[in-house]
Amino acid sequence: MNTPKPCNVLMLYPLFVAESFWSFAESCKLMGVRRPAAPLGLITVAGMLPKSWTVRLVDCNTASIADDDFAWADLVFTGGMLPQQAHTLQLIELCRSRNKPVVVGGPDPTSSPHIYAAADFQVLGEAEGVIDEFIESWERGARSGVFTAAKFQADVTKTPVPRFDLLKFEDYLYLGVQYSRGCPFTCEFCDIIELYGRVPRTKTASQVLAELDTLYEMGYRGHLDFVDDNFIGNKKSLRLFLPELAAWQRAHDYPFELSTEASVNLADDPELLEMMAAANFFCIFVGIESPDPATLVAMKKKQNTRRNIAESIHKIYSAGMFVTAGFIVGFDSETVSIADAMIEFIEEAAIPICMVGLLYALPNTQLTRRLDREGRLHVNHDFAATSGGDQCSTGINFDPARPLRDILTDYRKILESVYDPASYANRLDRLMTMLDRSRQRRELPVGDLRNKVRALETVHRVVSDIPEAHGPFWRSFLNCAKRDSSSARIAVAMIAAYAHLGPFSRRVIKAIDDRLAALDEQTSNSTAPDARMVKKTAERR
Repeated sequence: MNTPKPCNVLMLYPLFVAESFWSFAESCKLMGVRRPAAPLGLITVAGMLPKSWTVRLVDCNTASIADDDFAWADLVFTGGMLPQQAHTLQLIELCRSRNKPVVVGGPDPTSSPHIYAAADFQVLGEAEGVIDEFIESWERGARSGVFTAAKFQADVTKTPVPRFDLLKFEDYLYLGVQYSRGCPFTCEFCDIIELYGRVPRTKTASQVLAELDTLYEMGYRGHLDFVDDNFIGNKKSLRLFLPELAAWQRAHDYPFELSTEASVNLADDPELLEMMAAANFFCIFVGIESPDPATLVAMKKKQNTRRNIAESIHKIYSAGMFVTAGFIVGFDSETVSIADAMIEFIEEAAIPICMVGLLYALPNTQLTRRLDREGRLHVNHDFAATSGGDQCSTGINFDPARPLRDILTDYRKILESVYDPASYANRLDRLMTMLDRSRQRRELPVGDLRNKVRALETVHRVVSDIPEAHGPFWRSFLNCAKRDSSSARIAVAMIAAYAHLGPFSRRVIKAIDDRLAALDEQTSNSTAPDARMVKKTAERR
């Protein structure tokens, strides 16, 4: 291929229009940042573009698009996840109104390309497998087209270092890197295996360490998230990588505190837990979904049935890593109320941060295909228009097996219980008694933004805004402070998280109450006698 001509590329990361459990808006304010995470996908694609192309990034969640940005651009890239759909479509229309060719890609366009038909170009699937084809087409003068990568074929060992230089580090609570793609499990509701396959592909250790070198040389210090959908999906490769990661951390005086997502069978592997602790991992997100074994089997998450899940979580705590967890309400197998069992499990496991959502049939999943076959899927469901962008708290987008009223009542009860300030603080207390931080770096590195956050001031601000949290949170913080400084700062982070989670859960509860009232009204209207029949009956009398 000839050397590409110069091209000015404007990358626009769409808004997450709706507030959600994941947005942590109030927590970000406390920490002095604008968003939790940076747009890793776009800056990774930016690294794949020709060196002669100039790239400018605007994260619409942290900054506004200026007229100069469009005037400068020859080409616009955008796209993202399902909660960004509404704004992505607005950005496409904005580009077209300004006669700027627009390229759309990412998980949601890949799953639902028909929704994004207005874009000039669609780059679908993993960019590594198709971006060169798009570039060649653009260079030949094409101004529209669809480019689809072969599924699960991208060679991630050739993925370049993301363009971290395009980010403003101070805008984000943490940055991300990626080690692997794919997951070996077959959870019915999940779209990861549809997008990236069941055979996790991993980068080489030298690749990932080159990314860490880049961030280190740029002066970044602090929280770094491995965004893998299942970090332990390829254990064979991981066992080779983790010692090198730990050695890099030691050699650089542990500049990064690491988090990731993993399946709960991590707890079955003491050696792997030790390796992750040695590499300075401090937080793991685990998809637990349900405490009910029948539900886990039905959703094809059998890996969660072969254990006492609470004990597994406690094993992760004993390796110095706390767990945040995901739960879902609304599965067909919930023949009776699930609320009490889920609340009891969350309390037993001592997980403060629980992302509880309603089941939502994502595009292109086993669940969606099954519901469609059964005639239960709401095929005309307009996600962007009706959900506000947050499927977790506004699902269910299908006809459920048990009454929707019962599901919503369960959901309400769970949120009300787990985000009660006293319950949250008690779980935090019990977590800290189990969290053994002896293997991890105890203090934050110099330059970590969290060093600027004063513990007492943070707790005071949270309890001032949420008075009912005053007593429980101060007791929890003081208990943790007596143990050690590392424990105390994690407690402060959990309390800062509650600044968002507590009020947001109450807003979701209010929305549930509104839905329940609407259901009652529908029921009343559907069972009320027809007014004309009432009149005729009265006349006969």
